[in-house]
Amino acid sequence: MNKLRRNKAAIFLFVSPALLLFSVVVIYPMLQTFYRSLFEWDGLSKPVFIRLDNYIRLFQDPDFYIAFKNGLIFAAVLVVIQIGLATVLAILLSSRQIRGKRFFKNTLFIPVVLSVTVVCQLWLNIYNGQFGLLNKAFESLGLSYRQDWLGHESMAIWAVAGVNAWQYMGFHFVLIYTAIKAIPESYFEAANIDGASKFKAHLRITLPLLAETFKFCLIFAITGGLRAFEHMAIMTGGGPGTSTYTLTYFMYRAAFRLNEYGYASASVVLLVLECLIFTILINRFVARERIVY
Repeated sequence: MNKLRRNKAAIFLFVSPALLLFSVVVIYPMLQTFYRSLFEWDGLSKPVFIRLDNYIRLFQDPDFYIAFKNGLIFAAVLVVIQIGLATVLAILLSSRQIRGKRFFKNTLFIPVVLSVTVVCQLWLNIYNGQFGLLNKAFESLGLSYRQDWLGHESMAIWAVAGVNAWQYMGFHFVLIYTAIKAIPESYFEAANIDGASKFKAHLRITLPLLAETFKFCLIFAITGGLRAFEHMAIMTGGGPGTSTYTLTYFMYRAAFRLNEYGYASASVVLLVLECLIFTILINRFVARERIVY
């Protein structure tokens, strides 16, 4: 076995099918996208080579900066709700004193398996400015506060991001809850003997040992926020105005509404680079040392 591991030709033989598949499915489309971004092309006529003009135009387009900012807002909302709230709920439901844990766990995961269209239609009714459940809830509490949640330019992106965060929080909850249950119970028993409170035990034991899980969740939440598309496409159509544009929606509009495939490809290249940079930073600074227990 050791001799086989030192045989580079054998290693390449076993790895080559996966490398070939990865190259065909991922690397080649990425290279093609970059190549197409150097052309002015409507998808039908002959492409015109314009070098880096599409990128220069992108950095001069105010809609690009709106989409870039909205992607960061979306990612921030997902991190706070999907990871922060999921961590709190996972710690609470990992306690032996909580009853009905199976019901709560199933309830939290149900939105994950629902269709995005169903979830968006549900929240469109909740957010409705006239008869929506959210405004009715404020009214029932005797508050005069009413809001057109999806019609307000500065609020719409937060409202849509909240829907995405609510739908997929259960996914992060399952990962974090599973990681908590994998921590040996002896650690908490030792902390209890030393007089540590439950809060302090979770602060000093649970959270540090979840570093690897948090790394995985961070990558999913941040890249998911940066490339968000479905929820704003269904709920707002990018509006009001351009207030809920993200780079993915920006690309969709350029390619399929304006027929500017080269320009759309340039925005995709920048989106991939943005996701790659965040992934590298997370891998560099989060959970740099693997914890084994």
